[in-house]
Amino acid sequence: MHWQESYRASVCGNQIAKRHYTCQSPDSGQFVPPGRCLVLLTSCFQSLWVTSWPFPEYVRHAWPGAWICSLFRNESTHRASVLIREAVAATRFHFGNPPALGMMTFIDRNKVRPTKVRGKEVWGWTYRKAGFVEVGETKGGLLALQLLPDAMPQPEAAGGTQLKLFA
Repeated sequence: MHWQESYRASVCGNQIAKRHYTCQSPDSGQFVPPGRCLVLLTSCFQSLWVTSWPFPEYVRHAWPGAWICSLFRNESTHRASVLIREAVAATRFHFGNPPALGMMTFIDRNKVRPTKVRGKEVWGWTYRKAGFVEVGETKGGLLALQLLPDAMPQPEAAGGTQLKLFA
């Protein structure tokens, strides 16, 4: 497991988040949407992952209740698809059983370069290698990729996770 648990106002995490295309407020000390979340940093402080779990009543897309990968940036030498699978495993450990809609990520094709796969441009290639499948678009035109519970790795604790003393 390459990931360590962090928190929504981590200085190291904030530095990485500022270089992600979704950064809206570079001067803010926080980089995570409101609500339930899991923030992960690699032990080398070169990769950042954020799982958000918004309450369904506050969601405007077609996948309410799903976990959301709201930020992933890999500046390390670790394979991105491995980091994604490990982050999903850590999310399962942190939150417990996944929601029926699993985990979603949304990609702005205007802000990310595609990967050429057999001569064709493919967005979200590393997510696809990690098991995510394309399921449509948001009303705003973002590409939607989903990982259903059956395709998820088994739960695994990230480093720094405090285990429950009492079950």
